[in-house]
Amino acid sequence: MHTKLLSVLWITLYLCASHSLAKTAKANFSLPTWTSVQMTSKTSLRGSAIKEQSLWVTGSNNSVFVSQDGGATWKNRSVPQSVKLDFRDIALFDKHTAIVMGAGSDLLSVLYKTIDGGKTWQLLYQNTDKTGFFNSVAFWDSKQGLLIGDPVDGYFVVKKTNDGGKTWRRISIGGLPKKQSKESVFAASGNSIIVGTQGKAWIATGGYSASVYSSSDYGETWLRSSVPIYRETQTAGGYAMAINQAEQPFILGGDYLDRTMKYNNMASLIANQWQTTQTGNHGLRTAMSCQSNTCISTGKTSSDISLDSGRTWQVLKGQGFYTLSSDKGVFIAAGANGTVGIMDLTKN
Repeated sequence: MHTKLLSVLWITLYLCASHSLAKTAKANFSLPTWTSVQMTSKTSLRGSAIKEQSLWVTGSNNSVFVSQDGGATWKNRSVPQSVKLDFRDIALFDKHTAIVMGAGSDLLSVLYKTIDGGKTWQLLYQNTDKTGFFNSVAFWDSKQGLLIGDPVDGYFVVKKTNDGGKTWRRISIGGLPKKQSKESVFAASGNSIIVGTQGKAWIATGGYSASVYSSSDYGETWLRSSVPIYRETQTAGGYAMAINQAEQPFILGGDYLDRTMKYNNMASLIANQWQTTQTGNHGLRTAMSCQSNTCISTGKTSSDISLDSGRTWQVLKGQGFYTLSSDKGVFIAAGANGTVGIMDLTKN
């Protein structure tokens, strides 16, 4: 009996000590922070991409800024065109090769390509539909990619390339669900369409009928799922897609006309069901990216961080951004007035 009593006391002391240590560790743990960079032009930056030490951000007024040394120095590699283009997405293939996407009505929706790090640019593809509007582009590799555009004839325009963007074929409307009433796609951050492994792809839609469109055959056919995020206005709903290291998909959004309102701004796919993610509901989120177990979501007003692959979230101190990308433990974000943030988890 005496031995059993000692054992119980020992276990109790151990548990109390462990709890105390855990509380102390939590109290002493400091979250990573952004290193701020200011571009020479205070433009609105909506696109971002990173591959190892090569960092790129894009935005309005033909803006493209490039760093080839992990963000230490930057060069203005803007596209030299008299027409003012709004580059809201970028696909980066290597440090020299990238495609930027202009979003806008009619001929303002374009793709430009560089193969020399942005020193020169070539017009790759231009929208010819009067009602067309490019929203986002994503590539599985240097050849295969998808582009999502505003609806035409009652269906969203999903185009596919097999030659690196030189030519594009519209996916048959037979492979797409018909657009829902008051359903939209937003060109907010370059993440309204994303791709995963083995031909997977996802599209976020907003409006009163906020949804996720998913494909597992390289974009040839799509299924639509309703999602439990805020959708009470035409400007609300899904703004971006993201995946964590397990390729679990997330949709995030809110309402850009009420960026700071508390509403459900994220949902994730769990056991084949879309479920609300408890983020704290700190307003509109337009981009998310993950490295290992660390995920960050951001919007113009603020950002959140998860240390368990997107299951639980807490506020991340510092400014917010429109767009976000990551690679090799490094996050790059960009937003209003030419602001850029870099977070290197390998140095924390």
